[in-house]
Amino acid sequence: MARISGVNIPREKPIYVALTSIFGIGQTTAKEICEKTKINSVTRVKDLSDADVLSLRTYIDKNVPVEGDVRREVAMNIKRLQDLRCYRGMRHSMKLPVRGQNTRNNARTRKGKAVAIAGKKK
Repeated sequence: MARISGVNIPREKPIYVALTSIFGIGQTTAKEICEKTKINSVTRVKDLSDADVLSLRTYIDKNVPVEGDVRREVAMNIKRLQDLRCYRGMRHSMKLPVRGQNTRNNARTRKGKAVAIAGKKK
């Protein structure tokens, strides 16, 4: 099992798909990593040699911000918006949709489970 940046990547998938399981690496970045390390992107993870895994690991550690770094950066950006008390920051702090979505009927995933209002019955 290949472990890169503290994440176990799936063995049965092609390497460019398996790399996307690491937070901060999308498909484009995964293909660029494969090109830079001279590894065929359609090779399955289980077929990689130890040298290939080591070259992937060293390249990602040196050149690509992943996992904790990216999560910390996103959290700091949200915190900055909240400290500015701008509209987007207020929406984040109230746990409402940030990008202009309708909240009258939908937005249940962001707002949480619906709560019944007492005294509404007639």
